[in-house]
Amino acid sequence: MKRLDKSIESLLENYDAYGMVNHSGVGNLPGRESIDSIVRGLEELLFPGFLENICTDKEDLRKITCEKVNNLAQELRREVEKSLAFSARRGSLNCGHDGCRVVAAFVVDDFFEELPKIRSALSKDLEAAVLGDPAAMSSDEVILSYPGFQTISVHRVAHFFWTRQVPLIPRMMSELVHGRTGIDIHPGAQIGESFFIDHGTGVVIGETTIIGKNVKIYQGVTLGALSVKKEEGGSKRHPTIEDNVTIYANATILGGETTIGRGSIIGGSVWITQSVPPESKIYTKA
Repeated sequence: MKRLDKSIESLLENYDAYGMVNHSGVGNLPGRESIDSIVRGLEELLFPGFLENICTDKEDLRKITCEKVNNLAQELRREVEKSLAFSARRGSLNCGHDGCRVVAAFVVDDFFEELPKIRSALSKDLEAAVLGDPAAMSSDEVILSYPGFQTISVHRVAHFFWTRQVPLIPRMMSELVHGRTGIDIHPGAQIGESFFIDHGTGVVIGETTIIGKNVKIYQGVTLGALSVKKEEGGSKRHPTIEDNVTIYANATILGGETTIGRGSIIGGSVWITQSVPPESKIYTKA
């Protein structure tokens, strides 16, 4: 036991020296398990009955929805307050006289007001998946099993909190679904309606990417930055993809000034660092 006692003391000294401790109380940060639970609850709210066995007749659905919304709102307010307090301690946010708890409540209330609009956007993403994949037999199949649709569902939620300047939580949400699906979408990316990712494994979409309507991309696509210099953070580093573009597997498109014109088709495994005009077809010959 003496060796273990020494190890414990050494570990505690290491905590003091290097930090990386999520302290309880005033300095507590959002917890991974809490955000994981919230994401799961929001998915259940977005798609009732698909993730859990519940009765979805009208009266039961009303009761279950009321219960879920109230429980999730309470959890979200607590975690958003922690995140806003984190920003306040760093000097990047002023919660005002009433404090971060009040601001968190406003943000969460705004989110639940926005949730029907998010769901409406997802209905168009769902339709794009069904129409865009010959293998898709039904919308139910897409909701239950398509990783691209799961990812865009969580992204549209995370993006809301990103636009409200809530730190930590949007990234935690996006990385949870990244771990689940292998698709990495930064919560800052702006993505238009009727978006479809087919297969999806290895897709990377950077923070300042702008994607228009009716865009379809395949596995391994990277919409990234030409430079990863720290001082360029906050600038437009990732490409713009206009409406009705298709990007095939393993294509790499880089740079904040790079625009893929509307109606273009980008072939597999190409490398693009400059803009292409509308209705272009870019591919490599065998």
